Amino acid sequence: MQIYFSPEFFKPEAQVLNVVTDTNKPVGYLAFLMDEKKMYVYGLLQEEGVTEDFKDLVTPYIQGLAKLQPDMEVLSYISVGGKKIEVETEKE
Repeated sequence: MQIYFSPEFFKPEAQVLNVVTDTNKPVGYLAFLMDEKKMYVYGLLQEEGVTEDFKDLVTPYIQGLAKLQPDMEVLSYISVGGKKIEVETEKE
């Protein structure tokens, strides 16, 4: 199953992206809230079978947003099927 982001809400200080399948079925979301020095990232995916695809989709997106302000602290909680997963928030 392929998954994609589908923008739901977009402002400079906040974003909500739905995670949908190739048949446009919603299976999760990703939300960003930003202030001057911190970015909060919350995400949920229902389907455990696409965990690696979700991480591959989320990681570069978070890293790209973090580049907007290099000194920004990124705080995140991402879960798949109710289990927390770790995503790389800084590019080495």
